[in-house]
Amino acid sequence: METIIDKFNYWFYIAMILVGLYGMMLKNNLMKKLIGMNIFQWSIILFFISIGAKKGATVPIIIKGSQEAIRASDYINPLPHVLMLTAIVVGVATTGIALALLILIHRRYHTIEEDKIIEALKK
Repeated sequence: METIIDKFNYWFYIAMILVGLYGMMLKNNLMKKLIGMNIFQWSIILFFISIGAKKGATVPIIIKGSQEAIRASDYINPLPHVLMLTAIVVGVATTGIALALLILIHRRYHTIEEDKIIEALKK
């Protein structure tokens, strides 16, 4: 039980991932699908950022001439944070393009309900 409480943030991210998947897979409204995709995306980003965090650690900058022994366990891994910066930019771009496409779909079919759009395409 203590392990579950200690890793609460991971359980929260798993719940967010499941909510995002639910929105993407089971909703018919395209805007709700987009919101589900964003929830899924942000939960992955937050998960990776939390992996890179470490209590009591410092940034990996070594001062020239320092006589201290260098131990990797004393430093935070910056790689997940840097990768997630890229993921944030890609996520914002994806959301912007998806919103523009939703506007075009709505103008053409006068709805953003997936069932009605498929019905209109079959005619």
